[in-house]
Amino acid sequence: MIDINNESAVEIDESVLLRLTQENLAALHVSPDAEVAIVLVDEGAMEQLHLQWMDEPGPTDVLSFPMDELRPGTEDQPTPPGLLGDIVLCPQVAESQAETAGHSTMDELILLTTHGLLHLLGYDHAEPDDEREMFGLQRELIAAFAASERRRPA
Repeated sequence: MIDINNESAVEIDESVLLRLTQENLAALHVSPDAEVAIVLVDEGAMEQLHLQWMDEPGPTDVLSFPMDELRPGTEDQPTPPGLLGDIVLCPQVAESQAETAGHSTMDELILLTTHGLLHLLGYDHAEPDDEREMFGLQRELIAAFAASERRRPA
């Protein structure tokens, strides 16, 4: 189950984030019954969370809060259902980063949602090898989603 709650003042096409998360979970062989929540918050709320959980001032783009410590499965052995966790996004920060990167805010939110989901599944980027693995998988998932979106009927 994927629950999306937009508490920010920014209008977002939640159906895109829903399809993205469904496709990413399927690609990572995670049960479709795994529970994940995606919450979009404004800068003030994100700043509070960032300070509370990371002890860092200012709003950030994405925070992940893993719950049951689920890991990606395999085709033969998918990850069982469970409580994957929460992904918190800040669309205002995403919008600013998207401008700098030269793409849309939705493209940035797709990147951040995928990034947050990988964190929920135990991926990290603290060490160079881990960063290469996580960011490589992130690129693959985003490219696969972009391809499936192009094939969707208009």
